[in-house]
Amino acid sequence: MKIKKAIYLAAPLFNDMELEYNLKLKSRLDVSFDVFLPQQDGLLLRNMVDRGVSIDSAERLVFDADIQAIRDADIVLAVLNGAHLDEGVAFELGFGFAIGKRCIGLKSDVRQCLPTGSNPMISQGCERIFNIEDDLVRWLTVNYTKQEVIR
Repeated sequence: MKIKKAIYLAAPLFNDMELEYNLKLKSRLDVSFDVFLPQQDGLLLRNMVDRGVSIDSAERLVFDADIQAIRDADIVLAVLNGAHLDEGVAFELGFGFAIGKRCIGLKSDVRQCLPTGSNPMISQGCERIFNIEDDLVRWLTVNYTKQEVIR
């Protein structure tokens, strides 16, 4: 039995449009990969606080769960859309890079925070950044379901 490579999908998750987009992207990737999407597979801060968990405890539980999921992943796939990058995504990407994970970006949004493009701490932390979702999915499927990734 072939084991699927694991992807940690780092993406903003603070409004309905972001949540819906993340689910759509995960659905496309699930065909070939084992995808961890924090909004679906992890813990959500607002849900835990609503259930009576203290904010400090809830924050620690979310943090620990997401850190473990990044450690367990082969790839950190970061959705980089927006004029300014989501803080959680930036952290997840940086942590993944720091522990030697393959880091890939998806930025289909033309807005950028710098006249030269992305912040170099983001662009240089990513092995590749794709502007078109179809290209990303195709590249991952062709290259990352093999033993070695073609850069």
